[in-house]
Amino acid sequence: MKNIKLIIEYDGTEYAGWQRQTNALSVQQVIEDALNTLTGSNIELTGSGRTDSGVHARGQVANFHTDSTIPPERFSFALNTLLPKDIRIVHSMEVPDCFHARYSAIGKRYRYSMITNPHGTAIGSRYYCHVPYPLDVEAMKRACSYIIGTHDFAAFQAAGSAARTTVRTIGMARIVSRPPFLYFDIEGSGFLYNMVRILAGTLLEIGKGKLAPDNMPEIIKSRDRRRAGPTAPAQGLSLEEVYYEGSLGSLESGELK
Repeated sequence: MKNIKLIIEYDGTEYAGWQRQTNALSVQQVIEDALNTLTGSNIELTGSGRTDSGVHARGQVANFHTDSTIPPERFSFALNTLLPKDIRIVHSMEVPDCFHARYSAIGKRYRYSMITNPHGTAIGSRYYCHVPYPLDVEAMKRACSYIIGTHDFAAFQAAGSAARTTVRTIGMARIVSRPPFLYFDIEGSGFLYNMVRILAGTLLEIGKGKLAPDNMPEIIKSRDRRRAGPTAPAQGLSLEEVYYEGSLGSLESGELK
């Protein structure tokens, strides 16, 4: 029995998130169905974590066990002939039996993408949050500095989470400005339900001048969801990379261990 790791890219627009559901189409279900067709067996795919409805991924990771004779590196090619164009297997490989896409992960990196102009964009509208008003980018950058470190992020957690603790460690949080595009990049040991989108929504409130950068530590300390900004729209968010032992980034330097 081989343990196969997949790196997956998908446009989440047409899907009810990553995780298989009983009443809506998910990315996991589509890939599992393709795997079952390919191998002739019932395969259960383990993902690194959920992404919500409408959220995208460039670096989702999943693994599965199989006794198929298909070479591990060929699974990506074979699966892509069966999958819709909005789901691609970027890479497939055999990994040790102990590898678990979720429990072996030591961190993740997300990007929240915005376009700041009066009329939005036709090309790429599925991947950007449209912000039709000017933003104080320098204020947003200053606010990001307060996010970095180990904090209780309860104020940035949506209702319905089953997380045992709301303490998380953030190794990188930054605003990248490439007018008219603006990106919020964040890397951490783990994230709460809707945490990145709520942080993005709070940074947008700071950019609009409705909150001050120095309000960020107060909001974190309050642990009160009502103090933070709104949840930013799903289409701007993408899971960029999942980190494991040996990954590059601030995680590799030991900042998040």
